[in-house]
Amino acid sequence: FHEGFVLGDRYTLTARIASGGMGDVWEASDGVLERQVAVKILRPSLDDEEVFALRFRNEALHTANLAHVNVATVFDYGEEDNLAYLVMELVPGEPLSDLVKREGALDPSQVRAIMAQAALALGAAHEAGVVHRDVKPANILVMPDGTVKLTDFGIARAVDGSGHTQTGEVLGTPHYLSPEQALGEPATGASDLYALGVVAHELLTGRRPFDKGTPVATALAQVNDPPPPLPAHVPPGLRALIEQCLEKRPADRPASARELGERLGLDEHDLPEPSGDAADVVGTAAAEEQSLDDRPAAPPRWPASADPTPTPTNVPVAAPKGHVHWVWVPGFSAALLAIAAIVYLLAR
Repeated sequence: FHEGFVLGDRYTLTARIASGGMGDVWEASDGVLERQVAVKILRPSLDDEEVFALRFRNEALHTANLAHVNVATVFDYGEEDNLAYLVMELVPGEPLSDLVKREGALDPSQVRAIMAQAALALGAAHEAGVVHRDVKPANILVMPDGTVKLTDFGIARAVDGSGHTQTGEVLGTPHYLSPEQALGEPATGASDLYALGVVAHELLTGRRPFDKGTPVATALAQVNDPPPPLPAHVPPGLRALIEQCLEKRPADRPASARELGERLGLDEHDLPEPSGDAADVVGTAAAEEQSLDDRPAAPPRWPASADPTPTPTNVPVAAPKGHVHWVWVPGFSAALLAIAAIVYLLAR
């Protein structure tokens, strides 16, 4: 690809803004509507090309079904000369990964505003029947006015159970992977809330709470280890909600992403005080929790046949160092991780 290349007789590439393992993101000019857009182009590959193309196509499907101020909008999808491309809203912002790298720990009020908007975006996705499965700072963009945009539904999964992952394959990033995903269990909306809790913890401390140096050790920490304590200056209401998001059992987390977002929008004195049992903070979450797998999926525009592959975010910044999409390689099954977890526990 090069500057001036035209896709679909409509989108003229003007500048490359990000690159990743499976594709590139370009700023482009829409010749029909005369506006600037972001175009994500799948990079051709001889290995698993069909599977990755189907995943990429379903990213368009999953995101196009979402209409929310905190979700980056999908405008178009196309295929041309064996190239698949996704046309999206051009977000004039930066990922949280860059923000925390530059500024370190953020103020609790800023973290709460970011977390609230991201939770409402996840609520819209969950209610549309989509689990994001890769919530992390690199996929949460902050615009200059403070608006948050959730992006990159590249490995999102429709709740009808369709997908193109292999048995035992875990898609996601280990630093933000929920305990149930680390053990090879299906991801639900509660898994996204766990990841959001990890993100919030990192924003408040400037450090990833479960970073153990290797993917397997980090995944084991998600399963077994409590998160490090939050700084003393974090208000009790915000602290309690983050701690509940980080509960190991999905049923002990907030009942829904929308409820979490609404609670985070309250004044601090209206938030519940922390108690001895984190499950009491938001109420009867365990009783109200419902797996997204039990809810009907939104009607597809294309056959729901793939888990889209992770690709770069559509922001005009360089891809952050350490930006790794972790894929549990075929043959390294969830059973192996479970055995490792048992060995780890016996050794303690």
